[in-house]
Amino acid sequence: MRMFLAVREFPLALRLLFINQFGVDIGFCVLIPFLAKYLEQDLGMSAALVGLVLAVRNLSQQGLFVVGGTAADRLGARTVIVTGCALRTAGFALFAFGNSLPLLLAASVLSSLAGAMFYPAVRAYVAQEMGERQAEAFALLNVFATSGWLIGLLLGSLLFLADIRVCALAVSGFFTLLTIAQALTLPARKAVHAPETVLADWREVLGNRRFLCFSLAATGMVVMENQLFVLLPEGARTVSGWDGAAGLLLASGAVVHLLFQLPITRTLERRGGGARWLGAGIALIGAGFVPPLLVCATTRPDGPGQGIARLAVMITGALLLYAGGMIAYPSAMEVIPRFGRERLTGTYFGLFYMLSGTAAVGGNAVVGWAMDLADCTGRRWLPWLCCVGFGLTSAVAVNWLYRTRVLPRAPAAVPRPAIEGPARLPGPAHAPDEAREQPPR
Repeated sequence: MRMFLAVREFPLALRLLFINQFGVDIGFCVLIPFLAKYLEQDLGMSAALVGLVLAVRNLSQQGLFVVGGTAADRLGARTVIVTGCALRTAGFALFAFGNSLPLLLAASVLSSLAGAMFYPAVRAYVAQEMGERQAEAFALLNVFATSGWLIGLLLGSLLFLADIRVCALAVSGFFTLLTIAQALTLPARKAVHAPETVLADWREVLGNRRFLCFSLAATGMVVMENQLFVLLPEGARTVSGWDGAAGLLLASGAVVHLLFQLPITRTLERRGGGARWLGAGIALIGAGFVPPLLVCATTRPDGPGQGIARLAVMITGALLLYAGGMIAYPSAMEVIPRFGRERLTGTYFGLFYMLSGTAAVGGNAVVGWAMDLADCTGRRWLPWLCCVGFGLTSAVAVNWLYRTRVLPRAPAAVPRPAIEGPARLPGPAHAPDEAREQPPR
């Protein structure tokens, strides 16, 4: 209940973006996890062509994040958000009607471009418009995203039994409504006239060594979060002997985010701000892979009692991972725009997603290799220990960046009056570009 009351405190435009984030993650989890099976079984594509379609989708999104972020800086976040939502509508419609390789590749590129535009543009909008409450806004985005994962996977499992085209059409219709609502609701900001070229902007951000160090250090966080869909579900099914164990892990994540995300974020804001706790949050994510080490080397359970006990251990690990994410995610999002000028906020978010996501592909490959090696050698603990190593390494690196003042600190907080009931936020306090922290040359 407190979370819903907190949502009502934000402007209508931001509440709509929360719903949009919810819908984006539902749409992704309804379709993408089941897309390979659809392409192979229903359309009869070879494994090579299926891999090509999925690779185009993934690589397009990773490579286009910086384009979406720069577009948000140049054209305004509202324009890019609405355009991204419209492109996702078209992309999912093509997945529904396309049955040839060119159409499916076009659908992959459109849906990827939509995600690459939406994520940095929404984060830039929050950073620029929410002022001192941006940490809470990022926390709520995290809550809606996690809830969208759960509902999307459940809906996808049900709709896939009927026809994946139904999934794609349903998601396309939902995004059509969101596109119209955002075009009518999101306030427009005047497009920024930038004397520098786009390449000059990119050179400035890529020349920010502190930002690059942070993006590399945060790679471990991204790798470990991806295991919520790979290693943790597989481990839970194996040790419990129950196919529904993966859904239970996601459900527990949605519940704890609804209950604890905002209290955690507000507590950290009162105790020095997110950057101070970022390393601890990543360390806690890594600690979430320790409990599975206790049960991963065992055989399948002898009975329901043993399966429940092992599943409880897996849920404990998942809850630690979720708790670390509730600390780390809003903190990281709050830190990123402080690395440079306000005019380049979207570019910083776009490059962060591109750099950390691309590096995380290598980390995911390492975890996958460890899973294969564990199957071959019987060393079931190997992928879990690998993830613990990622967590500790990333946490130590981020904490060192904070202690050496590489991470920018939060500006001095200005007390705000208590809000009674639904209310609009006061206007954002924007510091002029010259007063903000400049990236090192």
